[in-house]
Amino acid sequence: MNERTSSTALETISFDSSGTRCEAWYLRAGNDELTTSRGRPCVVMAHGFGATRDAGLLPFAEHFAAAGADVLIFDYRGFGTSDGALRQDVDHRRHREDYHAAIVAARARRGVDPSRIAVWGSSYSGGHVIAVAAQDQRVAAVVSQGAAMDGLAALLMVRGESGTGKALALTKAGLRDAARALRRRPPELLAIVGPPGSDAVISAPGADVGYRNIMGPTFRNEMCARGILRLARNRPVRVAAKVLCPVLVVVAEQDNIAPVASVRKAAAKMPRSETLSLPVGHFDIYVGEPFEESVAAQVEFLRRALAG
Repeated sequence: MNERTSSTALETISFDSSGTRCEAWYLRAGNDELTTSRGRPCVVMAHGFGATRDAGLLPFAEHFAAAGADVLIFDYRGFGTSDGALRQDVDHRRHREDYHAAIVAARARRGVDPSRIAVWGSSYSGGHVIAVAAQDQRVAAVVSQGAAMDGLAALLMVRGESGTGKALALTKAGLRDAARALRRRPPELLAIVGPPGSDAVISAPGADVGYRNIMGPTFRNEMCARGILRLARNRPVRVAAKVLCPVLVVVAEQDNIAPVASVRKAAAKMPRSETLSLPVGHFDIYVGEPFEESVAAQVEFLRRALAG
């Protein structure tokens, strides 16, 4: 694992995921409140659908570090400042592999207690962390907010809001791009987010503004169209019952992007889950009062779940 120290409080590091370099920020715990003779806990974080680590995650991480945990925030392969020849390919399977690789990197850090690794996710990654914890029973705790727990339900929501025509157009674009992949041609790209009525993959009311309010300089508003064909197979709700560690599920009750019913169904399956419900939309949770209420609950949960 390579690393260098940045000019800020952040350390920029890298780790290997299936032979590709992923880049991350690393924050050292601000105090020893959670430190034991075995070391410090660490929270591993990544972002949602097509997003990068510089998009509203650092404020959460800073709170976790102030509570006594190290934090590792990474970009998926092909996104942000991570390597990867194929850029902007939204693939939940690869994203989960990157989470597992980031966990390995966190466990190897000097001073980190490998038995106290938490995973944190929001939106698309809010579902990833459920699938990752279901597979890695050593994960000590999970925080999942505004999560995409069922891709099939999300696609049905898109069809209900935007009509069958858009769903068919996205599927056709995905098929065309899959054919381009077989011929080793450059991918066909779609806009990730746009205003209502646009051809963007996500065009629910408020989504365009929500993305723009939090996205950082490395975000690119495009994705490989082939990713559309995978969405229905991304169903963390189906493995939620296998997550045995403590889980905090933060529900955005007015979410019009990630179906709330699927989030509640997943939470009900997890034997050690607790839920915080907020009367907000999908993107409201990153800023202002909703952020303050949510992050306070997350810090309190992590203090309990990661206590030595």
